[in-house]
Amino acid sequence: MELHNRSVRTDVRELGALLGDVLAAQTSTAAYETVEDLRTAAIEYRRGDAASRDALEETIGGLSDAREDVVARAFTTYFELINLAEERERVRAVRNADADGSLHDSLEETVGELAEAGVGADEFEELLADVLIEPTFTAHPTEARRATVKAKLRSIATHLEELDECDMTDRERNAVWRDVTAEVTSLWGTRQVRQRRPEPEDEARNVQWYLENTLFDVVGDAYEEFEETISSEYPDADCPKLFEFRSWAGSDRDGNPFVTPEVTTKTLERQREIAVEKYRDRCKRLSAVLSQDGERYAVDGPLRESLAADAERFPTVVEEARERYPDEPYRQKLKLMRERLDRVDDVRPGGYPDGDAFLADLEVIAESLSVDRNDVVRTSFIDPLRRQVDTFGFVLASLDLRDHRENHTEAVAEAVAAEGVDYRGMDEAARAEFLTEAILQGDPIVDAEDPGDVSETTERVFRRFRELADWQAEYGTQAIDTYCISMTEEPSHVLEVLFLADQVGVVSLPDHCGIDVVPLLETESALNGAERILGTLFENEAYGTALETRGGVQEVMLGYSDSNKENGFLAANWDLYKNQRRLASFCREEGVTLRLFHGRGGSISRGGGPMNEALLALPNETVTGQVKFTEQGEAIAEKYANRRIAERELEQMLDAQIRARHEANEEPTEDVPEEWVDAMETMVPAARSEYRDLLSADGFVSYFGQATPIAVVEDLNLGSRPASRSGERTVEDLRAIPWVFSWTQTRLILPGWYALGSGLDAYLEEAGEEAGLATLREMYDEWPFFRTTLDNAALALARTEPEIAAEYADLADDDLRERFFPRLVGEYERGRELVLAVSGRDELIRRDWLAESLDRRNPYVDPLNLLQVDLLGRDDRTDDEERTLRLTVNGIAAGMKNTG
Repeated sequence: MELHNRSVRTDVRELGALLGDVLAAQTSTAAYETVEDLRTAAIEYRRGDAASRDALEETIGGLSDAREDVVARAFTTYFELINLAEERERVRAVRNADADGSLHDSLEETVGELAEAGVGADEFEELLADVLIEPTFTAHPTEARRATVKAKLRSIATHLEELDECDMTDRERNAVWRDVTAEVTSLWGTRQVRQRRPEPEDEARNVQWYLENTLFDVVGDAYEEFEETISSEYPDADCPKLFEFRSWAGSDRDGNPFVTPEVTTKTLERQREIAVEKYRDRCKRLSAVLSQDGERYAVDGPLRESLAADAERFPTVVEEARERYPDEPYRQKLKLMRERLDRVDDVRPGGYPDGDAFLADLEVIAESLSVDRNDVVRTSFIDPLRRQVDTFGFVLASLDLRDHRENHTEAVAEAVAAEGVDYRGMDEAARAEFLTEAILQGDPIVDAEDPGDVSETTERVFRRFRELADWQAEYGTQAIDTYCISMTEEPSHVLEVLFLADQVGVVSLPDHCGIDVVPLLETESALNGAERILGTLFENEAYGTALETRGGVQEVMLGYSDSNKENGFLAANWDLYKNQRRLASFCREEGVTLRLFHGRGGSISRGGGPMNEALLALPNETVTGQVKFTEQGEAIAEKYANRRIAERELEQMLDAQIRARHEANEEPTEDVPEEWVDAMETMVPAARSEYRDLLSADGFVSYFGQATPIAVVEDLNLGSRPASRSGERTVEDLRAIPWVFSWTQTRLILPGWYALGSGLDAYLEEAGEEAGLATLREMYDEWPFFRTTLDNAALALARTEPEIAAEYADLADDDLRERFFPRLVGEYERGRELVLAVSGRDELIRRDWLAESLDRRNPYVDPLNLLQVDLLGRDDRTDDEERTLRLTVNGIAAGMKNTG
């Protein structure tokens, strides 16, 4: 049986042809022919039919301002459409593999293997009980695409699904294609580049869109699939809560002065509104289903008692329900549940206090249906809703607060100075002692409502903590219960946050602690000092009590982005790996459950790559079952815009986490041969030294500014957060996202591989070429960490195009170009050579579909790169040229499927 009517080639061909027709109709035949000439010239060079790109560059150099805009718009729109075609192909691949039983990384496969390996029902239930996966959406980087453009693309994607999966008459098919044509025409006329920076509320709404329109519905279906799969081998096993979604959008204050308490309040309000409205809609649908006649079915005790309680709470509404639904108890109950949902954010009493109370009413209905032998009705209609409520509650996604540790230190120091305490003059031990005593004493020592004549920073910090107390009172502790501290270096940085929370009543030890305080370790010194930081905290009376109150779970965030920017790809990955192992072993010895929060980005250099492989590559010691990770930028759309892909992503995450947890149970301490560790300890110092030598080299910052579009990236309206921390153009000060974004635009994806070749060479020189290569191949074959690290570097290397990068290098001063570009290319070539030698492959890409995607995209990205280079090389750009330049950035991001 054929599940689909189309193929990726059909979609690409027909969408490309349609775009050409729209281009000609909306501009001119001459403009269409210009784009075709560029497209053909790029393809001919890639195929080897042309000796150089001279024809391509000559055409671009002769374009008028208006024609440049058309070219940039044409190729950008092409990539937007081709991304939809490839998304549809992913759906086809998943459905076809599911149908023929060949789906890899599937829960069905894993459950079968565990049962075959002798894992009993009790052990399997314990395994599931350990698992909690927390994808955490962040606003940075924001997608390069405007929300308006995204909406049009989603509409086109829906039409492609209809054409692909539905049997249609010719007339129906033509009608759908007419709608696609209309949407593409509208897309062509829509501004691609934002005229203003998105505000934090826009970013929060972007995240909320995926939660509301995709994940909310997917979760119920996903659990149904999970339970069915599990029951095939473990029929009596209960499936616990496995996922919880979190967000930083609207609450991450670090480096973003625009994330105010008002923004956070509006984010919490809207998320509750979305969740409650979703449940109200589901109750209304259920009312159409649960029309059972009360005279034919016995109303069981719990349902009868629940209706009686409602009669006392809402006598008038109960009478209305009885009149409207006589002898239909389920409908009466649902009417009253809708009434309570209506009053959640209302001055009238009787609304549900939280999601748990709403869930309790659903449990009453589910139990009654089972008694009435309506299990199939319960399974189909009630259980998915119960899963949604269990996952999203009334909060939709719990918010994490975050700020830089310097702001907390300043706030504490200023506030206690008014009480005669010289906090600034204390050393670390004295600070910890003072904070501990202050937290443990009964009364606050500062007036949080009015901390006095203090700086703007201090007032802002105290206001946030005052609002935190109000947010938890209004929306529940679960709505906003985590506080992350950027650049944590000392135990006092964590105690300062606990102290501030204590001063406003969010913490009241020993009985209550309303927040998890999460140190973000992102520098080499912080990672290496993690045991000292945590050890001091665990031994601290105040913090130890708070930790116990929070269930003995310590969350630690690992910063992939800044670690990579500071140390380079190989050194950052190794530092993170070995420090994770140390952290986990230490926490286990201390009797504390570690939950690692992986601050991963979409790009390889920032921890990106396939999530299931990343989870399986984590050290066994760290796999407690609970795991948290960030989802950012275009990666959110790629994973969660399409319902079928989103469900597949959840399945792969769960599959990987169950496998990893089982492996950790079997082998709690990962057996890594000393020879492999020694190899890494030889490679990493050499790689770190080469990377840091590059960044500190005289003139490198100037070269970076001249040979990349960083100046354009800094001015783009991509996100609400400033591109750098202080506005200075230094590598240290620049945020990791624009750093990666700028190199990605040039097709020289340096952050994803630089110094890898130097590190591997250092080991081969020490161990000998033949013996060293044999050891590296053994490491690649048998060590998930090393294999994943090299495979991720291979992806970055495969997407690097030195010939295109050379065009950008030509923009730099001659002496800077000669000093740096050969060095970069030499490191690229050696890294590529060694990755192929170690992996034993002939090509960098090991997935055929990804290789096909790159082959399909590369010729179309080239004209955008060359146009961007041409525009960057002009000293005085007109307003039209500036707009086109920004459009090329969007187009290249769409073509590379990555911002940073």
